[in-house]
Amino acid sequence: MKFPGVKYEFNPNIFYSGYILRKKLLLAINKYSHFMQGKMMDFGCGSKPYKSLFNVNEYVGVDFQGQGHSHENEQIDVFYDGVLLPFPDNYFDSVFSTEVFEHVFNLEEMILEIKRVMKPGAKILVTCPFAIPEHEQPNDYARYSSFGLKHLFEKNDFKVVEFEKIGNHFDTLIQLRISFFSLVIFPKLNKLGIIKKIFEFIVYPLYNLTAIIFSKLFAKKQSLYLNNLIVCEKL
Repeated sequence: MKFPGVKYEFNPNIFYSGYILRKKLLLAINKYSHFMQGKMMDFGCGSKPYKSLFNVNEYVGVDFQGQGHSHENEQIDVFYDGVLLPFPDNYFDSVFSTEVFEHVFNLEEMILEIKRVMKPGAKILVTCPFAIPEHEQPNDYARYSSFGLKHLFEKNDFKVVEFEKIGNHFDTLIQLRISFFSLVIFPKLNKLGIIKKIFEFIVYPLYNLTAIIFSKLFAKKQSLYLNNLIVCEKL
């Protein structure tokens, strides 16, 4: 499946270190994108990498403005202060937020604030990681299991409409192995120039192809997985 409106780093090929995670995340978001309608808020929008997947009347990108959080080359429409969203009650028909919740220290408070600006019956589509390395340090605060994420929404008067674990045990082990090379081994080869590039050219596609070929054999083994995807409705 082609996604011409999605940039390479979010729709990569097998030569990319995050291929397994990013490709499966893209396919999952596209699968549930039809829940997003009307006036939609992209909470923590960054560069709006998945904007082309949504058919909505209005797309409002919102992100946090604060120290230690760069927005260089991003497409923010509205900034918020980390506590209050600058919108009236019952304003949005839908909310999208991908790979953001782990960076929100006061998440339960923000869920209530997001809920405030959603219309009754509005849907929210969220993805967040379960088993990936720390990133955007030091602004990486939490990991949520499937049970924890569902509980956060249900206790705050949302109904879970859809839930999916993205990736399986095999995918996750392979992606973590790639991360080990990317974050630990290959940085030691920075001074070797072309030799480092050759190793990357061999290692990344080798592991990614292994995941493509063998992952389906372990599709139902999901006690360890890469990402959560949840769709909820405001009651």
